[in-house]
Amino acid sequence: MQASLDHTFAALADPTRRAILARLAQGEATVSELAAPFGLRQPTISKHLRVLEEAGFIESGRDAQRRPRRLVVGGPLADVEGWLRPFREQWERRFDNLDAFLAHTSPPTSGETP
Repeated sequence: MQASLDHTFAALADPTRRAILARLAQGEATVSELAAPFGLRQPTISKHLRVLEEAGFIESGRDAQRRPRRLVVGGPLADVEGWLRPFREQWERRFDNLDAFLAHTSPPTSGETP
């Protein structure tokens, strides 16, 4: 699991790759469509796409002459979510405790009875 998470986070470390994933979250796109907003040449964007594909984030489709890329449902993002879950749960407990503490110690606002 750790090796796959390392591979996943390495793929996510690059801001261009994160932006590509955000774009693909809106729907599939060709290499040209993905390259356009970055002003990158096709070989450069293809390298980013290869990293994302090897990490399991995206896959290639085939539509006549087009080869659109699309997000893989679940995959490494589900692994990241699973890894983050205990941290999120810990912070949610801390915020719940803080809310309870503040509700107990805060003076009443106007219109409330003490």
